Amino acid sequence: MTGYRVWAPSGLPEVAPGDDLAKLIAAAEPGLADGDVLLVTSKIVSKAEGRIVRAADREAAIDAETVRVVARRGPLRIVENRQGLVMAAAGVDASNTAEGTVLLLPEDPDASARAIREGLREALGVTVGVVVTDTFGRPWRAGLTDVAIGAAGVRVLDDLRGGTDAHGNPLSATVVATADELASAGDLVKGKASGLPVAVVRGLPHVVTGAAEQGEGARAMVRSARDDMFRLGTSEAVREALSLRRTVRSFTDEPVDPGSVRRAVAAAVTAPAPHHTTPWRFVLLESAESRLALLDAMRDAWIADLRRDGKSEESVAKRVRRGDVLRDAPYLAVPCLVMDGSHTYGDARRDAAEREMFVVATGAGVQNFLVALAGERLGSAWVSSTMFCRDVVREVLDVPAHWDPMGAVAIGHAAQEPPARPAREAGAFIEVR
Repeated sequence: MTGYRVWAPSGLPEVAPGDDLAKLIAAAEPGLADGDVLLVTSKIVSKAEGRIVRAADREAAIDAETVRVVARRGPLRIVENRQGLVMAAAGVDASNTAEGTVLLLPEDPDASARAIREGLREALGVTVGVVVTDTFGRPWRAGLTDVAIGAAGVRVLDDLRGGTDAHGNPLSATVVATADELASAGDLVKGKASGLPVAVVRGLPHVVTGAAEQGEGARAMVRSARDDMFRLGTSEAVREALSLRRTVRSFTDEPVDPGSVRRAVAAAVTAPAPHHTTPWRFVLLESAESRLALLDAMRDAWIADLRRDGKSEESVAKRVRRGDVLRDAPYLAVPCLVMDGSHTYGDARRDAAEREMFVVATGAGVQNFLVALAGERLGSAWVSSTMFCRDVVREVLDVPAHWDPMGAVAIGHAAQEPPARPAREAGAFIEVR
């Protein structure tokens, strides 16, 4: 029969700045043995390390510890803090500390765990694992639980990929968060208000590394930005997508996922439109043949226009080269305006305003489309070319005569990061009356 035991030692005194936690723990639990795992609440680590700050305004302390706001709802903020952890209020805690002060998380929780581990080896001659824990909420789950924010001498992740389950099925995505499971087990006996800040797990020596190994540390459990599918809250995701929406004029030859473009079209057609109409149509050019047929016909029409304007052959060639952004893209979309459902007033002024409403609605749809493409991590460039040869475009694309092509959107994976966008102060574009 296999199993393990978890208990919370009593007798630890109130921790103060400068206290040696390893000595305090050794005095409270002198029977620690090789292979035990010690679970230490971050609060007492913070106190011992002097991470207590005067803060009449807790919000200011949260601001100071915040690297990035992930989501905000009213006063509640989920942020990425200086330790790389995504959590509420940056881990700044106003409980279990004197009035007018707050506790910050340990500056380097993995280093804190290593110090406690080494201190226990010196004090008791034992090789144990140490996990520094803190309380987290989790997306899509009610309630709080303890997780590992620092670790030493513990195999924090158990990578089962490449193995098989009991039925012989291959495991391709299973990486167990062992340190978090240990932290949660310890929380069951520590409690939140019982004055028991430390727990011991005995019976799982396989999760403890040898005396000469410190292990990866809990930092290895923080998901990288590249792999984080849920990096932002709703409003933050919208702002992030807007900031990512940049005109890209150079693309790699990596294929574009048609599903990504269709999801962007689904976002486009949620834009506002007059009279409950749907003025958007998108022609998606997914084959190289269809793209070249359109671009060759447009180029011929453009060259003819430029020659009629009296441009020199050198000038014509230079302008045509500048238009090659569409030709370099692995995917094209042609947004079109349709006036189905529009009103006819028989008055030139009102009829012009009616068309303008539909043009504005089409622009809103295209903006949605571009932002959604950015959210799919695709670059794009909205080019007006098709508006100058609509008849040619309609003929090549075989679309109805009442569809008005409103430019073309080059789509692909950016060959390089676009330059930083110049800062724009919103106030420069605002008049208040």
